[in-house]
Formats: sequence, structure tokens, C-alpha cells
Amino acid sequence: MKTRTLGRNGPTVSALGLGCMGMSAFYGSAHRDDDASIAVIHHALERGLTLLDTADMYGPHTNEVLVGKAIAGRRGQAFLATKFGIRLDPADPSARGVDGRPEYVQAACEASLKRLGVDHIDLYYQHRVDPTVPIEDTVGAMARLVEQGKVRFLGLSEAAPETIRRAHAVHPITALQTEYSLWTRDPEENGVLATVRELGIGFVPYSPLGRGFLSGAIRSPEDFDADDYRRHSPRFQGENFARNLALVEQVQAIAAAKGITASQLALAWVLAQGEDLVPIPGTRRIGNLDDNLGALDVTLGADEKARIDAVFPPGAAAGLRYPASMMGHVNR
Repeated sequence: MKTRTLGRNGPTVSALGLGCMGMSAFYGSAHRDDDASIAVIHHALERGLTLLDTADMYGPHTNEVLVGKAIAGRRGQAFLATKFGIRLDPADPSARGVDGRPEYVQAACEASLKRLGVDHIDLYYQHRVDPTVPIEDTVGAMARLVEQGKVRFLGLSEAAPETIRRAHAVHPITALQTEYSLWTRDPEENGVLATVRELGIGFVPYSPLGRGFLSGAIRSPEDFDADDYRRHSPRFQGENFARNLALVEQVQAIAAAKGITASQLALAWVLAQGEDLVPIPGTRRIGNLDDNLGALDVTLGADEKARIDAVFPPGAAAGLRYPASMMGHVNR
């Protein structure tokens, strides 16, 4: 397994991680199968993939329990990342808030450790920045978790450049996680990528396959389960869907000419943006996992990169990457 280092002085992990969210949340319940998902995680560890990504709000809570079951007896093989900060109302799945209060940080970590069945978390992210709490206070509480031995490294998710700088001044931030892919290139334009590189912080792109869309397997909104969140996401609706599908078909054509899958091309493009990037595509299927890992063996030449940029330039995707209500929780 190829490896990469998270940040200038951070840990070494597999060059590709595994996002576990979709095993328990958001992508529909019709095909959810915990036993199959655990088999995927086991297969990933056997292939040498080490970085597993979850969060307390996935389920909520059930994904951490699932990951905990999967790594039981295999803790030494996994570099475990989880997140806190988004609070859901079990009675109303559409209601959510952000909590960065120091006392909540401590309580959330204790709860995650219990659900995961571990004595420490390798990488602990603030899932979303709380605009009502100074980032210094939140990261200060996270730093105390490091002092207590409950957390090894700290991360932020969807944080703006100034927030990243202020957080890093309190305690070293090892990784910044945000959405980044061929169809979401915001970090190139909003200063996030430049900031983490300046500060020596690792970059962890989530949804590097555009929530599965860049694989080419999704041909219609009807391909989604009835309770799949993507049915309500702007990029998967109406004319936006048709425009984005046309972009994906061009990606598929480039991949076919190279003899690889569209997923491999999309992931290879992310991996080629720098050795400091560790993408975390998710899947519930072993076949897809193996296909994704094949991207590590793909090399893109300058002419191929130029062709990809020509058919899928920054800003080409139609529609917001989240519904407006969820975009409101993104620190900008």
C-alpha cells in the first residue's frame, strides 16, 4: 500500500482512506447491510488501507458503533478518524445545529470513545465550525483531549483560512477535511488549499467521487433510494442533473481511452494534486473498494490533466454542493 504523510510533521497513513458515512447514513437504507459493510472494512484493512473516517452524527451514532465492531481485534491496523460538532435531533432528521462549546467537546469525545470501543482516537475533527464559540476555545478543549491521551491528532472540517490560522496557533492542526473533487474545486479558489500548505497541514478531500456521481454509475435520480439525501441535493435535481451527467460522460470517455474506470480517473486526478492529499472515498461494496484502490496505480500525464481540465474546469458543475440550509453551516 502506498502511503502519505498528513501534514508536515503528522502521521503516515495509506494514500487512500475509506469514508464510512454511507454505510449508515444519508445514502439510503434499502441497501444498508452492516455485515457487508464490516466485510468492506475488513477487506480494506487486509489490503493495507489504514485511514478509516467516521463521525458521531452519522446515523446518528450508529456508524461509530459499526466501525467499532469492524476494528475490534484489529485496532493496530486502523488509523481512526472521527468528528464532533454537528448535533442532530433524532425526532427530526432535517434539524441540526453546531456545537463547539468546550464542555461539549469533552462529552462528545467520551461518547465517541465508548461507541467505538477504543481508548483513543487517532484524528479528531471539529466537523463544523461553531460561529458562536471562538475557535480558540474549541481547539483549546480539543488540545486537552490530546493531553489526556484520548486523542492523538487534531483536525478541522470545512474551515475557512482565517479560522484555520487561529486554530493552528492554539494547537497544531494535523489535517483539514473538506469536499474536493473534479466537480468541487472550491479549495483551490477560496485560499483553503494554499493556507494548509503554508502551515504544513494535511488535506483530506471527502466526496472525491462527487458522492458517487463521478463513477458514472448514477444515470438518473431514480437510481437513488427513496430516503437518499442526494434526491434533495441541488446537483442531483432537474436540469442540474442533466448538465452534470454530460460532464461525467466526458470523464468516462477519457477514462475509457486510458483503459481505466471513471472512478479511477477521478480519484487519480485528486491524488495528482499533491502528495499532501489523502482522499477518503466511501463505498459499501468490496468491488468498488478494489476499483478505487486501483487509482493508486494510475499516472496522469500533463496532456491528460489538461484534457480533464478542459472538459471539467473549475466551476463547471451545475448547482450548489449542498442544499442552502446545509451550506449555511460551512465556515467561509
